[in-house]
Amino acid sequence: MATACILQQNACVHLKSRHLEVSRANPETGKQEVLRSIPLHDLDRLIISEDAQMTSRALARMLREDIPISVLGWNDRFLGGFLPATPAQGSFRLNQYRRTLDSEFTLEVARQWVTAKIYNQRRVLQRLDAARRQHRDKNSDEMENVTARETADDLGGYLKTVEAVRSIDEVRGLEGASTARYFRAWSTFLPEGAIFGRRSTRPPLNAVNACISFASTLLYHEAVTFLHSHGLDPSLGALHTTENRRWSLALDLIEPFRPAVGESLTLDLFSRSILNPKEHFEHREGGVYLNDAGRKKFLLQYERRLERQFLSEHVGHRTTLRQQIENEAVQYKGALDTPETLKPFRMNWNHASSWHRQLHSLGHLVGRGFPQDRIQKIATGPKTNAHPDCIWRNQTPTLGSCCSGLRGLRLSGTI
Repeated sequence: MATACILQQNACVHLKSRHLEVSRANPETGKQEVLRSIPLHDLDRLIISEDAQMTSRALARMLREDIPISVLGWNDRFLGGFLPATPAQGSFRLNQYRRTLDSEFTLEVARQWVTAKIYNQRRVLQRLDAARRQHRDKNSDEMENVTARETADDLGGYLKTVEAVRSIDEVRGLEGASTARYFRAWSTFLPEGAIFGRRSTRPPLNAVNACISFASTLLYHEAVTFLHSHGLDPSLGALHTTENRRWSLALDLIEPFRPAVGESLTLDLFSRSILNPKEHFEHREGGVYLNDAGRKKFLLQYERRLERQFLSEHVGHRTTLRQQIENEAVQYKGALDTPETLKPFRMNWNHASSWHRQLHSLGHLVGRGFPQDRIQKIATGPKTNAHPDCIWRNQTPTLGSCCSGLRGLRLSGTI
């Protein structure tokens, strides 16, 4: 699946044959200059800033091609979007309305989502602690992070507790307590200069919170889009109460993905110096937000993370995080009839062993004379190209020898 992000101020998007052409006026000559030509057959979604313009012909063609469009505001908030028309699914909606009023059903699905979220929070801390211990073994003067290990043990206790709760309020209380405990430990892995303090939203008060909030905004809209496309009402929540002016079910669905995407991506961006608090953020309206350069870098890494293939122990096959978000919506639709079928996303238990299993499996296929093109199809991951004025996700696999396929698998990683 391919995503285009058009963030350039005063950019104009219009239709040319079967391509979206992105142009902008040259500040010196005043003439329109083409920045990018995007083939529609390679595009699955479009994110556009409020400063860009799009012609009605381009908009209509994208809707005909079943390509959703999201509009982001200056403060990284999701302003709205355009969704392709979907068949009416009234019976599913009626069933959803009935189930949302069923306290036993909402308790069960809320418990499942919170259990998966705490599980993934624990996995993030365990991986970070293991990586730091490995580094500390090579650098004996580095301090051991006892906080992360203790917090992971505490989260294990929360997992047992949430199974026994008998009210939705208790589930929400455990989710809040575990998340506060988790963030205290998670923040100890941030590099020097990346200030966190505490979780702050609306507005985010520092660069780290700005990234977590932006990732949450993107995840939220992904979930809204998938819920609409599968005929569900995104406003009817279980863990999050149903309220006007928000898509509560979308908030429910993304809870298990916050540690794997929002927090993990944020930590990665600062640890690898992809983002710098002084260069890629700006103060506005009492808060801190990504500037244009920072937003481009963030979206590129976000897309890479969501489209990177990995062998999931949870579903038993190769997948992507974006596919798992959609799978969450599909599962919830099925759970309206059979709640026990809801199995929210869980990160792999053993990162290293999963990676070695992938290599071992591919080596076994080579030894058995398995067709090389089939092995390449399994092993290779997507390739990403960046453009200075719009971010374009190219999904064409890079094929080569079997060895290059194994290198592609290394890049695809494991979640």
